[in-house]
Amino acid sequence: MTDYIAPVRDMMFTLQELAGLDALNRLPAYAEATPDIAEAVLTEAGKLANGVIAPLNVLGDRVGARVVGDAVVVPDGFKEAYDQYVEGGWPGMALFPEFGGQGLPQIIGASLIEMISSANLAFSLCPVLGHGAAETVEAHASDALKATYLHKMVSGEWTATMNLTEPSAGSDLSELKTKAIPQGDHYLITGQKIFITWGEHPLTNNIVHLVLARLPDAPAGTRGISLFLAPKFLVNADGSLGKRNDLRVVSVEHKMGIHASPTCIMSFGDNGGAVGYLIGKENAGLACMFTMMNHARLSVGLQGIGVAERAYQSAVAYAKERRQGRVPGVEGQVSIIKHPDVRRMLMTMRALTEASRSLAYVAAASLDFAHHADDEKTKVFHQARVDLLTPIVKGWATEIAQEVTYWGVQVHGGMGFVEETGAAQYSRDVRITAIYEGTNAIQAADLIRRKIFMDKAQAVNQLLDDMQKTVTDLAQAGSSFAATHTALKKGVEELQAGVQWVIQNFEKDPAAMGNGGWNFLMLMGTVTGGWLLAKAALIAEQKMPNDNYAKTKKITARFYADQIMPRANAYLAAAQAGAESVMAFTESDF
Repeated sequence: MTDYIAPVRDMMFTLQELAGLDALNRLPAYAEATPDIAEAVLTEAGKLANGVIAPLNVLGDRVGARVVGDAVVVPDGFKEAYDQYVEGGWPGMALFPEFGGQGLPQIIGASLIEMISSANLAFSLCPVLGHGAAETVEAHASDALKATYLHKMVSGEWTATMNLTEPSAGSDLSELKTKAIPQGDHYLITGQKIFITWGEHPLTNNIVHLVLARLPDAPAGTRGISLFLAPKFLVNADGSLGKRNDLRVVSVEHKMGIHASPTCIMSFGDNGGAVGYLIGKENAGLACMFTMMNHARLSVGLQGIGVAERAYQSAVAYAKERRQGRVPGVEGQVSIIKHPDVRRMLMTMRALTEASRSLAYVAAASLDFAHHADDEKTKVFHQARVDLLTPIVKGWATEIAQEVTYWGVQVHGGMGFVEETGAAQYSRDVRITAIYEGTNAIQAADLIRRKIFMDKAQAVNQLLDDMQKTVTDLAQAGSSFAATHTALKKGVEELQAGVQWVIQNFEKDPAAMGNGGWNFLMLMGTVTGGWLLAKAALIAEQKMPNDNYAKTKKITARFYADQIMPRANAYLAAAQAGAESVMAFTESDF
């Protein structure tokens, strides 16, 4: 099993040259976020990820989490690792200074999420949820709730969960049945939630549950959902912990992967009702919860990238060590990295991982600019950009993670099919990322409906304008960029055609949208990822022409242009084909 080494140089280059760290540093809110500080933070985070969190990955997979009574038992070492995580101040790194956080940009926080996801996806899910919950409480809760809970949430002393899903309400929350009855200054919650990540655990002495529920007179559907904060232990007026709330874990799921992450069935109100406090307005809970969900969707994309990076590193190490077969001009057996097909797999893994990292960091930077830019026009532009990119980060980055971990198993050959190498675990663990926080079909529907059609393609056309500028820059960069230029130019044209297809057909052919949505999302991710790789290669060539790093960026962009960008044409054709053959079967034909 190879160690995980944080790719700090590529992260820093992406932060500075694509995500705009230097421009963020010039904003008053991020005056402390210098490139030197960012690199120091990433370096120390890499040490924590590699030295403390990563060694627990295999143990966590083999031992898993289990319920004993009303408690969850997690593998040895997880609590100690979490304690070190909290002691280092990592939970509050990109959170609110007024509540004890460090206030660094979200793009640095994105790098941290990628690192700890690479090191141990099951572990990472706990603090990542806490970050999103803290943002939700800060944005929507009363001052009293903020004063009681946020310092402990920001520090990581208390973790948090997101309680949406129920047995009868998965993606369709309109069927949600959990009830909340007004009781003076609070509410009593009764109901059951499923798939609650880290819903119960021994890492901290309190857990803050954010729970969607219905008031007795709530209107039907999603318009009748409210959001509540229900702590595991009630909090006394002096901040100390009081009695246990009326909520408990029923069981944990036995899953394909992320075994050490307790995915809980939670019961609220077995003995009269769990005490909960309203966040935001009554019947407006889903809008509040989307603060957490949008953070979670970006984070899930980063989780996919993190596992992809770990799978790539493992495959490279194995390919350099494993000797098998012969190649022309070399005596005897060779390490398999000398075989062209193995190199094809490794380069595919590398190119997809670097492209998706660039996409996620650019999206996170737009979130920072949207919140803290010094003029309203810039804020509006970047809010539209992050809204557009979020479903692509979540959807495309997690789809390519399935592919990257697949190639990781394949590079290992027969040893990839056994557990000792770790390649199989990466593939099993990352599978969930394409499912939770809204399946990738839901991301595609959101992209097409809200971010393209309802926006009248304004944000996507601005993105296409940026891509066209890079196409022009590539044309002027010389013959060594000719293939990259040709591929990106064609990819941008295909994406433009895809956008026009959405605008022209959205209202008149809903079935085509349902069938073509995933292909459109993949088209958009493929072209956007290729654009950012090409842009990075140009910048590296200009700023560090004699550096080997620049050479590798240029070659990676060329490989993407040759081997991956042609997929855009197929995605466009599949989307434009419509839904006639998809809908032609009767149900009995299946």
